[in-house]
Amino acid sequence: MDMTTTLIDHTFRKDVRRCFDQRAYALPARWLYDRRGSELFEDITELPEYYPTRTETKLLRDHSADFANAIGKGRAVIEFGSGSSAKTPHLLRAVEPSAYVPIDISGEFLEHSAAMLQDDFPDLPIHPVEADFMKRVELPDAVAGLPKLGFFPGSTIGNMIARTSVDLLRFMRETLGIGAQLLIGLDRVKEQQVLIDAYDDSAGVTAQFSLNLLDRINRELDGDIPVDKFRHVAIWNDDYARIEIYLEAQDDVSFSIDGTKHSLISGQRIHIENSHKFGLRDARLMLRAGGWTPLCDWSDERDYFTLILAEAHPYKHAP
Repeated sequence: MDMTTTLIDHTFRKDVRRCFDQRAYALPARWLYDRRGSELFEDITELPEYYPTRTETKLLRDHSADFANAIGKGRAVIEFGSGSSAKTPHLLRAVEPSAYVPIDISGEFLEHSAAMLQDDFPDLPIHPVEADFMKRVELPDAVAGLPKLGFFPGSTIGNMIARTSVDLLRFMRETLGIGAQLLIGLDRVKEQQVLIDAYDDSAGVTAQFSLNLLDRINRELDGDIPVDKFRHVAIWNDDYARIEIYLEAQDDVSFSIDGTKHSLISGQRIHIENSHKFGLRDARLMLRAGGWTPLCDWSDERDYFTLILAEAHPYKHAP
């Protein structure tokens, strides 16, 4: 087991212990994405109710010429939280990069995805990095002197509260450097029922994705949580402009994790994910707070989703 994997396991254990030992009953959404969780999320992206992936993919495909003009060619593309890299080929064909660096916390899934992408781009140097991109990432030496384009699709930044999202953008700036660009996907505020349906699909795939987090705790932390006693709950919180995802106990339950006993009463919830939705002005302000200057943006005809291109300029100390 390498140092990165050991660190991730340690952090996962620490977060789970905090959740139950301190009765905080909340877990960071990134722990949903082990190998099985990543596979289930790919299934979610194919669901009829889940509009973000197909809407963003269409934007990437339809505006390839715009990306080529705005970004230019020859940059190293650094993708944060690359997952299956399913959308990435559209961008790579548009900007003809000098290298591609996918960064993901799920190492096994990362290697598989990178190998598949290499088949489609045999001449492109691909350097996968297993890491938690929620902090500054050390990039491979092979891309050290290259101009860089960060790629953060999927509105993953919506999983974070405002303070954390701004911190992440600052870490991305540190990772990529002054002069780098960032192409980021952002899900827009829209009709409540459209949002609820996207996160609580009729086939129950999103519920499987959420419940897999409990399976992961059982597998990796010697747990015996009765997974069948929990249900997936998705609600819209208008005050925070976000979908909130919970795992709710359907009965009184008792279980152990790492040898420590815990219990929840019926109806008690574990908060496992937020998915914030953005107005365009809100998104631009967030980027500026994170050290990125918005350059241009592209939205679909319904304003369901937006891609923003931003650049890391030197900080100004005067107003």
